[in-house]
Amino acid sequence: MLFTKRKPASVGEILAEEFMTPMGLTQAALAEAMGVQRKHVNELCNDRRSVTAPTALILARVFGNSPEFWLNVQRRSDLWEATHSPKERERIARAKPLKSVA
Repeated sequence: MLFTKRKPASVGEILAEEFMTPMGLTQAALAEAMGVQRKHVNELCNDRRSVTAPTALILARVFGNSPEFWLNVQRRSDLWEATHSPKERERIARAKPLKSVA
């Protein structure tokens, strides 16, 4: 996997800048289209909620793309956060690779 120093765009940034703004969607309108509370959309837009598999399926249905798109955006953000967090790097460094059983 390729790791960069530049933080990837978050779900909230992608959702707002690439989808909602160009389509003229408000959080309330997107929430209605998704069949969720406005709070759910607000938390996604403000990166206080992660995209889960069900949310990815809903977003894919609403925007006509794939659930993998949304899960990959979330995955890239999660991996970047984990590799750039001193606490997580410490936890990762404690892990010991298993020797192969060949």
